[in-house]
Parts: sequence; C-alpha cells; structure tokens
Amino acid sequence: MKTKMTKENLFNSLYELISQTSTNLPVDVREALKRAKELENQATSSGLALNTISQNIYLADESVLPLCQDTGMPTFKIKTPIAFNQIELKKSIEEAIVKATEEGKLRTNSVDSLSGVNSGNNLGPGTPVVQFEQWENPAEVEIKLLLKGGGCENKNVQYSLPCELEGLGKAGRDLDGVRKCILHSVYQAQGQGCSAGFIGVSIGGDRTTGYSHSKEQLFRTLDDENPIPELKKLEEYIMEKANTLGIGTMGFGGEVTLLGCKIGVQNRLPASFFVSVSYNCWAYRRLGIVLDAKTGNIKRWLYKDLSQESSRKIEFGNKPIELKGNEVKLTPPISEEQIRALKVGDVVLIDGPLYTGRDAIHKHLMENDCPVDLNGQILYHCGPVVIKNADGEWEIKGAGPTTSIREEPYQGSIMKKFGIRAVIGKGGMGAKTLAALKEHGGVYLNAIGGAAQYYSKCIQKINGVDFLEFGVPEAMWHLDVKGFAAIVTMDAHGNSLHQQVDKTSLEKLSAFRDPVFV
Repeated sequence: MKTKMTKENLFNSLYELISQTSTNLPVDVREALKRAKELENQATSSGLALNTISQNIYLADESVLPLCQDTGMPTFKIKTPIAFNQIELKKSIEEAIVKATEEGKLRTNSVDSLSGVNSGNNLGPGTPVVQFEQWENPAEVEIKLLLKGGGCENKNVQYSLPCELEGLGKAGRDLDGVRKCILHSVYQAQGQGCSAGFIGVSIGGDRTTGYSHSKEQLFRTLDDENPIPELKKLEEYIMEKANTLGIGTMGFGGEVTLLGCKIGVQNRLPASFFVSVSYNCWAYRRLGIVLDAKTGNIKRWLYKDLSQESSRKIEFGNKPIELKGNEVKLTPPISEEQIRALKVGDVVLIDGPLYTGRDAIHKHLMENDCPVDLNGQILYHCGPVVIKNADGEWEIKGAGPTTSIREEPYQGSIMKKFGIRAVIGKGGMGAKTLAALKEHGGVYLNAIGGAAQYYSKCIQKINGVDFLEFGVPEAMWHLDVKGFAAIVTMDAHGNSLHQQVDKTSLEKLSAFRDPVFV
C-alpha cells in the first residue's frame, strides 16, 4: 500500500532541504574550492583564508549548522504537475522556514523596510521568494533552493549599454561590450562579496527580468556546457581572464578570484540593452530535491545525493589552521601604543571581550551613548545566528563577519567618540575610515567572510546583550573569545591592503580594454 501525501511528509522534506542547503555545500562547489586551494600559495593571506574556509566547511557539515551566519534570502524555484496544490506547498514551505529559524539553521533575516522591525521568523511580504512553474510530469515535484547572502547580493550589478567603464573604456551594444561588463563586475566586487566567488549573467531582458534571469544562472551546475557556442566561449574567456586580476580570496590578492561563470541570454527591447550580473560568494548554497508528488517524500537530491557516500568525495577535514608563531596577541582593552605597532599583513589573535555592532548600532551610536565602556575595545561587524536553548540561555549558532563598507559613513566618528581601537569585519573600508585610523590610532582587522562555524568555535560565552529591540542580527552581543584570528588590512599609518589591491587589479583590468569579441 502506497503512502499518501501528508503535511508531515511534505514538511519534513522541505525542512531537510532548508537544513542541508544552509549547512552543506554541493559537490561541484566543493570541487571548485579544492582546485582554488591547490592553486593558491598557502603562505599568503589568501592561502590562510582558504584554509579557514576549508575548516569551516568541515565544521558546518559535522555540526549541521550554517556555513555562513548570513543565511540570505531563501529563493525557491519549483516545478509542479498540472493541478498540484501550489497554495498548500507554499504554506508548508513557510512552516519549514519558521522551524529552521527556530532551530538556528537560518538567521532571522526578514526586516520590515519601513519600520526596520525584524519579523523574527523569516516570514513577511516577499520573504521567502517562491517561484512556481508547471511541468508535464504528473509523478514528481522539483524544488530548488538558493540561499544568497546580503554581502554578495550587494555586489550584484546591472549595466545599460552603451556605457563607459572604469579601466575598460567604452562598452558598446555587442558581445565585446558584454565581455567588458562581465570583467568589470568581477573587479567591482573586490573582496566585499566574499571572493573567490561565482557569477550568473543575463544578457538582455528588461531591468527586472535581467536580474531574475542572472540569478537563474546560479542554479546551473558548474560543469555544465553552455549550448550556445558564443556564450560557451565567453564563459571560458571570463574564467581565464578574471583570475589574472589578482583580487584573490577575501580581496587579499592572489591567484584565484572567480570560481564559476554562467551566462544566459534573452531578447530585449530595441531601446534597451542590459547586462545583469548576480554575484555569489564562495559559500554557494544551492541544493534541490525531487519529491514524489503523491507522498511528499524525497525521491532524490539535485546537485548531490546525500544518501550516497560518494557525494561527499570532496571532503574538507578538521585540520587546525597552521599558525606561524609570529601572530600578535591582543587582549582588550588595547592601548594606542599597541595599535600603532601593528602593520598591514600582521595576523592577530584576540583573547577577551568583543562587542558586535552593525548597521543599526552604528546609526544609534552616532547620536546616543553606549551602555558599555568601549574605550580600548574591539567592535565586531557581525550579525550572528543566536537562539535560546532548552535552558532559556542564548546560544551562538554562527558568527562570521559582515561586510564593513556599509558602516563607512559612521566608523571613524564612532571610533573617536568611544575610544574604540579596532574594528573587525570583511571587505575593508574606505578613505574616511582610513584617515580616522591614522588620526585616532586604530586598525581594521579582516576576518574571513562566511566562516561562521570557525569563528563561533572561538566564542567561549555570551556575557550579555544590548539593543535586542533592533533584532538578533543587529543587537550588540557581548562576547568572550579565545584565539580569534584576523588579519590587519588597514593600519594606523595610512596603509590599506584593500586600496592597494583595488589599484593593482584596476591596472590589470585595463589590459583587457582592446576588443576581443566583435
């Protein structure tokens, strides 16, 4: 007797999809990261970053916890048989989203755009994104899920041809103009999108369909072959040339900048020619399942089969990060003298208190006092995954850095106002912050983006929390850490690794100014 479709079957299948997508990278992405690790000089900052990423993949897999604390905007692409009840399926998706949030598989990421209030359960207008289409397969339901974080989402870019591009000159309405746009999209992301990354590209469409179609390319497997010869050739060209820009992992400089490029094309209006690029970080979280349409049970997995041991053939072991012994140990409160002794490239190990603070905190502190004394302390740009355990105590489920450039309007002023000596984040900051670091005596420490489990293991305990009314990711968490590693990328002497890599990569980009495809 065959099992009938039940809400429980469907819920369990959807919950498993969400849980696995958040915590377990697909095989093709693991293969790409393994190749990157083999190409990179292990003695460099990019080598250290890739080793940290490798350990983080292992830790997330073993603990079934988020790879990255920013679990992104859940985006479902679904194919259902004709007459299948899509309304009930969407309800089940929402119920599974709520449960996954409660269990710490997803961070509370749905925020009211007018009030700024976090819904707390990842539901709200537009959240999650669920896209349906029908297919003439009466026996199966296909569900694909992409979790794309805000840091890489912010590096999406859309070009309207013809246009003038920094370093590349005029980009016209032809394939060569498209080529220039795609190369520029990789350059402009730098390390802020957690490179090395992946891009999905759409040529044509209107502004809305262009972005949607570019994100659709991210559902392709990395080893597929583009059926359009011109686009196959362009994908290969971009993969080769983008990796000569020297941006590297986290924007530290290095051999590997781009791990995948997929390009699609659609018709356009005569007056419009858009090139839309969706940038995805190294934590490329997309999986899929095929359900039995009658039972709601999983028949098979897409992108990998979790029931087969061979699906995890690209493993990352629990190998400790190799330190050189010349790391600088910092224990807050930190003096100005200690800070001015640091220089770009130094690796620091932090023991003691850290205070998280991101967008809402920075805005608030510009006009208000802080409930804790931040003099000599370190501010961590982090929106952690935090839940209450069975004992009613807060528990960290993931705590990697967020993109720092959003705090550029506030950072220097806040450091000087409260005496903060260091900030930790990813992707670097701009000229205003760099000048403040030199004047005040401060440093910017770059942690490894996406390494939520690696850094959560450094957290010994939560000492308290303030501003919980801003929502869990935006609250100020008082953390106690041990062995928290980060790299000085902006120092108190006016030096910035990010500024240097941006300059050299722009020079290298300019080498591709002359036409190639016409």
